[in-house]
Amino acid sequence: MTTDPCYLIGILDDGWTGLSDTARQHLAAADVVIGAGRTLQLVRALLPTSTELKDMDGALTQVPGWIAAAREAGQHVVTLATGDPLCHGVAAWLIEKLGPDAVEILPAPSTIQLAFARLKRPWADAVIASCHSADAGEWFVGATPAHGLYAAMRAIARSPRVAVLTGPANTPARLARALITAGLDANTRLSVVCRLCLTDEAVFADLDLAEAAGMTFPEPNVAVVERAPSERQPAFGLDDIEYIQRTPEKGLITKQEARALSLAKLRLAPDAVVWDIGAGSGSVGLEAARLAPLGHVWAIEKNVDDAANARANAARFQVGNYTLTEGKAPEALATWPDPDAVFIGGSGGELAALIRLILSRLKPEGRLVMNFVTLENLATATHELAAAGARWDVVQLQASRSQPILDMHRMAAQNPVWIVSANKEKA
Repeated sequence: MTTDPCYLIGILDDGWTGLSDTARQHLAAADVVIGAGRTLQLVRALLPTSTELKDMDGALTQVPGWIAAAREAGQHVVTLATGDPLCHGVAAWLIEKLGPDAVEILPAPSTIQLAFARLKRPWADAVIASCHSADAGEWFVGATPAHGLYAAMRAIARSPRVAVLTGPANTPARLARALITAGLDANTRLSVVCRLCLTDEAVFADLDLAEAAGMTFPEPNVAVVERAPSERQPAFGLDDIEYIQRTPEKGLITKQEARALSLAKLRLAPDAVVWDIGAGSGSVGLEAARLAPLGHVWAIEKNVDDAANARANAARFQVGNYTLTEGKAPEALATWPDPDAVFIGGSGGELAALIRLILSRLKPEGRLVMNFVTLENLATATHELAAAGARWDVVQLQASRSQPILDMHRMAAQNPVWIVSANKEKA
């Protein structure tokens, strides 16, 4: 067995020419060279005929075994990766499988670094995202984290400058269409740098999204999305009147005072998975989504008009980590991921069954928060929580708001709300 590590060498499309002397020496001395078919082709003609080439296309999971077997046999082994293997590359995965002592990394410049160099723009503040994955299909409002464009779309929603590693299916044009669908087209520009380090390298700078959406870009390519600062919005504490609601009679909305306390009781982590049951106009779920920008909110609402308003509010506030189902709980809940936090604003007469279901699905230390205005629902909730052995508490919230009267003001009382919170303890 050799004590030499596997040399993980970054390579770009200029092939041998762009490699360092050290990288060339390791390739020339290699008994085994592993890489994607495309990268192997870049060096094949310059390697000794005795070098064994192993194509990892469709066989990525076998690569750690190939490396271990070569080292066990005392062979000098090199693995090729595009650009910097530590930048959305294979390096971290190989180190996890083989251990840090088994891998030595010789990076090339990343394609992202080169793309910004071609655009002549700084990239110290850029966020990196990838949609170089299987065909994700076109983006749609309410897409969940399972969608292949989701990570890139969330990064773009949160950051003014994002470099996106694209793929043959999830192209810059598809990304442009997704941004238009998400309502992010205002003051947004897309630049695409294609076929880096090749003689037909091409740069398309500062494209309008509508223009980019219909274009075909040479592959491979890197996209850079830049957005001008948008109107600043609070992540928390929106006024009730800022939400679209049913008129002339207002639709269901959790009032600001109850909403603030309920969100505090949910104790949301930035990456929380949240359920919003009885979404109404969407006020709690949408503010939860903004408080958990790395997480996602699954909401359900049975009233057609309220559901339409919740969707309109999501679009108005550009909340992309929010999926609304039109229906009555517990419909659809079986397809949702287990939650970190659940809010019940309306139960449609299924409160007892919903509480039992939620307690069975909540993650350890997950939170269940419920709002009630009737004694009967309060009694049902506390009975079910006690029967399940859950730890719970109740807050009665009685708020009054100022209202003008002649040239003065008086305090007008709102209906009292009971806010029930329960915590699922670790097993």
